[in-house]
Amino acid sequence: MKFLRGYLDKIKPKFEKGGKFEKLHSTFEAFESFMFVPDTVTTKGTHIRDANDMKRTMTVVVLALIPSLLFGMWNVGHQHFVATGQVGTFWELFFMGFLRVFPIVVVSYVVGLGIEFAFAQYRGHEVNEGFLVTGMLIPLVLPVDIPLWMVALATAFAVIIGKEVFGGTGMNILNPALTARAFLFFAYPSYMSGNAVWTHGMMKGDVIVDSYTGATPLADAAAGQIDKLPSVADMFFGFIPGSIGETSTLAILIGAAILLITGIGSARIIFSTFIGGLVMGLLLNAFAVNPYMSVPAYQHLLLGGFAFGAVFMATDPVSAAQTARGKIIYGFLIGFLAILIRVLNPAYPEGMMLAILLMNVFAPLIDHYVIEANISKRLKRAKVKA
Repeated sequence: MKFLRGYLDKIKPKFEKGGKFEKLHSTFEAFESFMFVPDTVTTKGTHIRDANDMKRTMTVVVLALIPSLLFGMWNVGHQHFVATGQVGTFWELFFMGFLRVFPIVVVSYVVGLGIEFAFAQYRGHEVNEGFLVTGMLIPLVLPVDIPLWMVALATAFAVIIGKEVFGGTGMNILNPALTARAFLFFAYPSYMSGNAVWTHGMMKGDVIVDSYTGATPLADAAAGQIDKLPSVADMFFGFIPGSIGETSTLAILIGAAILLITGIGSARIIFSTFIGGLVMGLLLNAFAVNPYMSVPAYQHLLLGGFAFGAVFMATDPVSAAQTARGKIIYGFLIGFLAILIRVLNPAYPEGMMLAILLMNVFAPLIDHYVIEANISKRLKRAKVKA
């Protein structure tokens, strides 16, 4: 590492102002800060600093996503082998999934980071590490058989329209990864819904056993086929069809533990989202007039992308509410609306994506009223003391 540090110090002047490659300063700085801790310091004003800079924060989130990614790779192979009636070893299943999922991850990062670097060079500012997380989230919320060109198109849309037009990292009003998913959902619905998209091979004409339908549990529930729902254990561990990284609640909870222990994730948002979903589920159970409304409330927390959205999407520090009380309200409404949309609107059997995007828009308003309420409360307290 000393050799690499010395080499970077040697060529660094060429990328600084007046150097031969000064126009590539942002690119050089991005690679340098990725390899080593930045040596920049505060020069004026009062600041509080700790070890959790942007790079470390994003790295922790990516590490928290690894359990979902690894299980998703295995489950892709597992679902394919089940669908074709084959039997394989653990590693055969994993490498089958790896060969399908890894290209999606590569395309997401190459396209997204390429656009990030281009905007950084054009604007003359540093490359932010925000896409390190977005680049991993986008593949995990997509079906396995999504064409790679669609992944590239959705990633470009998310970075340019969902983030850069608002000013870049820290300025976006919507979660970029969900923006990519929403774009694909409405632009190419046949590749984001139905039974064939969730299992590798079903869209390509592979021979599928007669007893395999490929439908996700949410699709079965929306069709009123509650008897076809998998066991609670299968839903919790993730042995079900679905988006690459959203099926295993266990893997997601491992990631949640990492985020909470390190202080990166918001416990208020995560727990209030689950509570909101549970409350809505119990209300539907109390007034059940169709089979879908009778699905036990706790099972809704295990189905679809609810857990993944609560842990990794709703907690986005940029697009979420910022005040302590606002985070509780924000999370509760996400969970509440997700189950409401999921059950009462058959056109959107998932619900979590629309609930989070909707509350992203209302997050500033929630914070505004929380702050106004605090100001009013303190003014009344001051008048009483006077």
